[in-house]
Amino acid sequence: MTEVRRDFLKTALLGAAYAAAPGAAKPAAGELGLPGPYPGRVVEVDHPACVRNRVYDRAAIRSLMNKGMMELTGAPSPAEAWRVFFQPGDVVGIKLNPVGRPFVVSAPEVFLEIVEGLKMAGVKPANMVAYDRYRSEFIAAGFDKWLPEGVRWTYGTDKPHPLQLDMDMYDEKQYIELPLVLPRANAADPHHRRSYLAKFITQDVNKMVNLCVLKHHQSAGVTLALKNLSHGLVNNVSRSHSTRTLNTCGTFIPAIVDHPVIRKKVVLNILDGVLGAYHGGPGSKVEKYVWEHKTMYFSTDPVAMDKVGWKAIDAKRAEAGMPTIAMGRPDADSTFLNMQVEHIEISGAMGLGVYDDKKIDVRKFTVG
Repeated sequence: MTEVRRDFLKTALLGAAYAAAPGAAKPAAGELGLPGPYPGRVVEVDHPACVRNRVYDRAAIRSLMNKGMMELTGAPSPAEAWRVFFQPGDVVGIKLNPVGRPFVVSAPEVFLEIVEGLKMAGVKPANMVAYDRYRSEFIAAGFDKWLPEGVRWTYGTDKPHPLQLDMDMYDEKQYIELPLVLPRANAADPHHRRSYLAKFITQDVNKMVNLCVLKHHQSAGVTLALKNLSHGLVNNVSRSHSTRTLNTCGTFIPAIVDHPVIRKKVVLNILDGVLGAYHGGPGSKVEKYVWEHKTMYFSTDPVAMDKVGWKAIDAKRAEAGMPTIAMGRPDADSTFLNMQVEHIEISGAMGLGVYDDKKIDVRKFTVG
């Protein structure tokens, strides 16, 4: 898709306006960034003993991680695989996910293996930064308790703000402006129409690992790689799904992820599907829908990754006698009128990755 066509589509969908730092151009084909050097490639690795009774096995996770990284890159060793993306001197952010705790959230065993991989690439612990949007949720999830010595952590703001317009640690020069506001907000105020990027992604790091989880989401359909970026790296996101019927996740998510800074700095997506939730997401209602999927996914392409993860969730829903996400209707555990999983296809149309199944190269492996 040409730049002209992509910009036309973006404008037609949302009229999005961007503010970006000089030099923050979108990655060229094959460069690190989104969709990265391996567009359409998704490596799927399972291990039958990686989890038991919802408890992760660290050694098995290491096997999954090593195999996934080597098969994604074609490198002959885990260290060389990590060096494809990272080198000494990089400051690397790792985006975590605490929502839905304690059932399907970022796991320490997975995070610690990412840290080990970065070390193999020569990145010092002091140059690794764990992040999530809210300090309060980061602490409530216990992430601060298992960070290795030397690894730093940061956030966008202390706790949720009524209009999500707090600017605690957000960059006033980096934002996406969309003609969409919360019903109680001021549509005439440009600040209310903007989502500002966290200083974490604009100033603190030069590269980022997107560590997402395999989970249903009642307004977005799924919350995988794309949504972990769109609703984690900016403020003022409630406007995308403010009521059960005022839901624009289908177009909001791709508009946010298309910001040049996000596209440039997110170089690796790792989807933790060791545990998954096929309904009731993203919060505590997932508990009765959690299953041990025992699989992890690796890609530089968030669209292809999300297409594959979406299919995995739909397969589990079919096994449970439920309709697909796209055809699902509201119930007691998922109250939104439509679950807008089409954000994945729209992201593909905007050049963020590959959506067409015929062009997605899924490489499946079993270890252990």
